[in-house]
Amino acid sequence: MHGKSSLNKRIKILLAVCFIPLSLVTGYLLFTVHRLSQRYDTVVDNITQANPYSTSFKEEVDYVMYVVAANSERAAELVDTQLPHRLITQAREVFGDLLGSAGEDDAKNRLERILTSLNTLEGRVEEIERDANVSGMYDTNMERLDLNIRILTELIQEQIQEYIYYEAGNLAVLREGIRADVANTLRVSIVICAATILVALFWSRRIASRLTSGIQQLRTVTRRAGQGDFAVRARLSDNDEELAELGDGFNQMVEHIGNLVEDIRVEQLNLRAMEQKLLQAQINPHFLYNTLDTIVWLAEAGQTEQVVMMVTALSDFFRTTLSKGRDYITVEEEESHIRSYLKIQQFRYQDILEYDIDIPREMYPWPILKLTLQPLVENALYHGIKNKRGKGRIRVSGRLEQGKLVFLVEDNGLGMSAERLEQVRRAMDEGEGEHSDDPSGFGLFNVQQRIRLNYGAEYGIRIRSTYMEGTEVRVEIPAQKNEPFSKKYQLSDGASAQN
Repeated sequence: MHGKSSLNKRIKILLAVCFIPLSLVTGYLLFTVHRLSQRYDTVVDNITQANPYSTSFKEEVDYVMYVVAANSERAAELVDTQLPHRLITQAREVFGDLLGSAGEDDAKNRLERILTSLNTLEGRVEEIERDANVSGMYDTNMERLDLNIRILTELIQEQIQEYIYYEAGNLAVLREGIRADVANTLRVSIVICAATILVALFWSRRIASRLTSGIQQLRTVTRRAGQGDFAVRARLSDNDEELAELGDGFNQMVEHIGNLVEDIRVEQLNLRAMEQKLLQAQINPHFLYNTLDTIVWLAEAGQTEQVVMMVTALSDFFRTTLSKGRDYITVEEEESHIRSYLKIQQFRYQDILEYDIDIPREMYPWPILKLTLQPLVENALYHGIKNKRGKGRIRVSGRLEQGKLVFLVEDNGLGMSAERLEQVRRAMDEGEGEHSDDPSGFGLFNVQQRIRLNYGAEYGIRIRSTYMEGTEVRVEIPAQKNEPFSKKYQLSDGASAQN
């Protein structure tokens, strides 16, 4: 118990401590019962075999020999069939077998006397049979019958009865022996069982104590880890292999979770920084200046309704951009945001810009990451429509597709060549345009990274474009009622990941 060992090994030792003594006791009991049963069966079998001869043997032999001595009509038949000798032979075989299996001298002596008397009886039977047909020998034969046959059969009967009495006495002795053996067996069994129980209790208590103490410690450190203390570590003895492995696994898990939490914190900080950059990009001074100049020009021209419409659109645009610090807005609010933006830009580019927004109303309640679609619409305007001669169209559409929110931002602008499209994709996926002067790469990279950080790497943006035909940007995010875990996760310093 003091060395290094596994719980499995200790349980096996405990089972051996219980099983081996109990097996020995069981084996001893079975052996004792078998031995006593054999002794009892031997005595009963001896009595069973000898008992018929204690009564019927004398009567049968006396009757047969009377018929022979009296020289009756059946005498010749009995002599020819050897009936007297067969009776004696059968008796001799039975008691000969008993003599062969007898284990005690007294039993052997009694059986030997019976066999000797049977041999003598057979000689007397032969004498009577020889003289049975001699005339004038009737009186002599009857005298021999009384003196030799009947006296011998009576003697044999008494010897058989003595043997049976002797064997019956052995039953009484055997019964006393059985009682003594049973008493001894019970004493030995009680001692062994008591010792086994004591040892088993001692070992099981030691095993349970060490096991429960380790589990209690794991429970304590698990509770602390659940409360956010990822610096906690389990200190379990190396003497318990399973608990030591559990402790090592727990420590590795807590360390990994701590690292993940730190990574999430860093990602959230990076995400906030990226969002700040994106917000700064949206509050573009040139966009604001140009919009205000347009409002002033409309006011000077006396177009009051147009001024009110422009100011309202600009107010809605910035209201959605700020959204009271929320990172998630509804699809309806995101649609209102891009509608306000396009409405403002259409005042400035009314000769070249048309737009169409087709998002089903059933998508309105779903939450979406703020500023997901507006940067894509802005890219479509500045890098697609403005660079193409003639009037262009921007179309924003959405649909629910297999548990996902799918949005398409399409324009029939200039489009991109295959080489340019590959550069934009690389900038969007790898961030090559983040620190460059390519605003389209920066905007797409920010949207792509924000989607992947919040929803997972399987979601994001895909671009298709054909030169002089237009560009299609496809956005896929999961359709979920609640905000993603990463945006609700509380950092270890107590500040929200959204702050």
